[in-house]
This record gives sequence, structure tokens and C-alpha cells, in this order.
Amino acid sequence: MHSVVIIGTGFGAISAAIALQKRNIIDFVMLERRSFAGGTWLQNAYPGAAVDVQSPLYSVSGEPYPWSHLFAKQNELADYTEALIAKFLLSKHIRLNSEVIESRWQNDHWQITTADKNVVHAKIVINATGPLSTPVVPDFKGLDKFEGQHFHTNDWQHDVDIAGKTVAVIGSGASAVQVIPAIVEKVKKLHVVQRTPHWLLSRLDWAFPSWLAKILAFKPLYTLIRWCIYWSLELRVIAFKYSPFLLKMLGYYPAMRHLKKQVGDPELRQKLTPDFTIGCKRIIVSNTYYPALQHRNTVLHDASDSLQHFTKTGIVFEHSGEQAIDVVVFATGYDAADSMISYSVIGKGGVSLQEQWQDFPRAYLGTTMPNFPNYFVVTGPNTGIGHTSAIFVIESQMKYIMQCIEKIQDEKLQSIEPTIQAEQDYTQMVHQEMEKTVWKTGGCSSWYQNKQGKVIAMFPGFSFVYRQMCKKFKDKHHVFVLQNSTPEQPTSKKTAG
Repeated sequence: MHSVVIIGTGFGAISAAIALQKRNIIDFVMLERRSFAGGTWLQNAYPGAAVDVQSPLYSVSGEPYPWSHLFAKQNELADYTEALIAKFLLSKHIRLNSEVIESRWQNDHWQITTADKNVVHAKIVINATGPLSTPVVPDFKGLDKFEGQHFHTNDWQHDVDIAGKTVAVIGSGASAVQVIPAIVEKVKKLHVVQRTPHWLLSRLDWAFPSWLAKILAFKPLYTLIRWCIYWSLELRVIAFKYSPFLLKMLGYYPAMRHLKKQVGDPELRQKLTPDFTIGCKRIIVSNTYYPALQHRNTVLHDASDSLQHFTKTGIVFEHSGEQAIDVVVFATGYDAADSMISYSVIGKGGVSLQEQWQDFPRAYLGTTMPNFPNYFVVTGPNTGIGHTSAIFVIESQMKYIMQCIEKIQDEKLQSIEPTIQAEQDYTQMVHQEMEKTVWKTGGCSSWYQNKQGKVIAMFPGFSFVYRQMCKKFKDKHHVFVLQNSTPEQPTSKKTAG
């Protein structure tokens, strides 16, 4: 039996593995469903893929890298991920092609079953599958009849040659904004299917000279630059939550200037102007998207010319009729709210996590749940961050998770979990604070929300406040079971939020 099983091999899993090694915990295994390790930046290899947080901040603390651009592109992020795996000798801990289908609590440990029927036993589970790992393709009428090639950006088919083809990109969010400029020159014709427009800001990117890249990898300077970027971004929370005026000054007005500068046609500009408050959905940064929409190869289908259904050879639109299509790219996002964990999790007394989350996903510190001892979720409910690096939040969670693991080891505990009251109080606080944010009041429907409209993805405040909560472990918020004790039974199968 292993001390810890980590599910996933992306930044969340790597951060967990590094934190375990620093505590001399080396008896852990990392389960990866794919045939390769690395998570997001190995999987999302679509044309134009890049991070939208400055590279020195979007990296693991204490692990600098000679980035070539302020905003790293996918290939460099993939290289960085693989470099971390190599440096910390994680390959010997990783089991590829090991898709978890069930985690089941067995009174004093977890039994994890994979799709190939292998069973792994561990005292502790750290789920690091990530919230953006379950791609969504809407159930379009007639898609099953379409004879052309189609795929999601999450699973870009590099063996499909799009050169000289008629391509449809369905979606206008973050991945679409990156894909469309990257392929518009290659294709014969590009149909862009936009349900709703997004707010865009200018992307202030630049390439680092090689000498500067080397200096940036110097740890003291790297740390200084990280914190300068961090605090400049953290100010955005004031706009998102406390100041509509500041949101207009820092968001709306710059976005409108960017739109007017790049789109001269008033009719097209109107089609690209969102009807919700900036920040309600993810703000996208791009200097190339608007020009790509005005390229001679591009046809924009907005809500007035909506997609009706697929045929064998193409797509029928409301006004422009049937258009022949060779390749369809779904840039339609992920189920980040309702399908946060895609496999079955069974806790104490046979309680299902999916049942406990039936109303909406929630967790104490967005990380751990009553009825699920020794089970931790990296980037769990309400840990998303719209203004800074997700890795900062991941490393904040590690401060809490590692304190729990240390208590299990040092105090010879069989298990640890939050009390029902602690989870309820935390959840109530999160959603009360959420009412003050633009994510709740901005008048949009976004992937931040679940099907009932509850904002599940985002943390409603400053990320340093969240980190402080994770650092300050509170015994009274937890249930401790000593080794060889009789396991407690859950008091209810659903906890109120």
C-alpha cells in the first residue's frame, strides 16, 4: 500500500509530488490516464496555444525557467513541465494509461481502481485531474451524420491537414481566440461560429532576448519579478468585487478602445461587443483575433446567423444557409463546474461524492469534504482565479494539504476530514462574498457557473487571503480518527451549502 496516490500529472500533481518529496515522503504513485505525462500543456497542443498569465508568475515557486516570451507558448510550457518531471525524478512514480474509474474508502485507506482493472491502495488520495480536463461538445443536431473530420481543441488532430480546406471553428472563447489567428492564413475559408462575443484586451507581450532570459532564470531576480507581477495583478480583485468604477477604467474603456482601434466597420464592431459587464466572463487578451476575423478568408456567424444543424457535408446556418465544411474544430470549452471529478468517489458509509455534490460542488477551502477522509482535491470548488496565476492557488492548497498529511503521520492518525459545520460555514462565506462580484452580478452565463447558475469555479477575493486561510490550520474544523479506531459514520449523506 502506498502512502499517497496522486491522480494526474499536470502542474497540480507535480506541485503535490514536489511538496511530498520535500517532506521525505517518497512512497507515492502518480496515475495518468493518457499515454504521456504532463497534463494541460502537453494535452492542449492546438495551434496558437499560449498562457494568458505572465510566464515568470505562471511557474512553480523556486523553479525559474529562461522563458523566451512574457507570455509563454504551449511548446515552451510543455518543455518546462517535462523539465520539472525530469528534475524531480517523477517518471519512476508515474503510471501511464491508468485512467481512474473509482476511488473507494475502505475504513482506513482508499482503494483506487483503474479502467484496466488494476487496483491501487493508498492511505491518502490527492486528486489533481484539474477542472479543465473534461471537454464539452454540445449535442448539435445532425453531427453524427457529418462525414467530415471534427475534433475538440483539447484533442487537436495534428495528422489532419487543414491547409487549403474549409474549416469551421465553433466557439469564441479563449481557445478559439488563439486558434483562429493561427490557422486563418492556412485555410481556404474559415467559418467562425460565435454564440456570444467576449471582451478582449490588448496583449502586452514581448520576446525576451537570450541574455535577459538567462538573467530571469536567476532565482533572486526571478522571485522579485514574480512578486512584482503578482501584486500588480492582485489589484484587479478590487475592480472585480468592490469598484464598478475601477472595473470600467481598467477593463471596459481599454477593451472598447482596443475594439474600436482594430475594427473599423461599425456593423462588425457591434457584433463583437458583449452585452454583459466586463469580467463576468473570462477576459481574453489578444492582438490578433480581431484582425483574423476581418481576414479575406473569414466568415463570422453570430447569433443572428446561428448554427441550425449539421449535414453530411457541412453546416446549415439560420440565414446563410448550408455551407460546405471539410473540418470542424470545437472550441467549446470544458465542464468545469458540474463534472469537476469525472470518476466515481465513494466515501464513508457508501456516500457518493457525486451525490453529495448533487446540488453543487463544495469543499472546505475548496480542497476537502466531510465523509471523504484523507481525500484532497487540487483546484477544487471555488479555487479558480480570474486575475492571477492558478499555480499560486495550487501552491496555497499544498500548504493546507501538507499540514493534514503531516498530522496524519506525526500524530499517528487513521484519517482526517473537515467537520460538516466547517464545510457549511466556509461554503456559506464563499457564496455570500460571491454576491458582491462581477461573476455573479455581471449579467452573463459562463463556465464559472454550474447549470443552476451558482458560481462554482472562482474564489471571491484576494488570492493572498485564500493562501492565508490555507496556511492557518484549525484543529476545531476537523475530525481526527486515531489508528485502529472504529471509523465514524457520516451524519448525513448530503451537506447543506
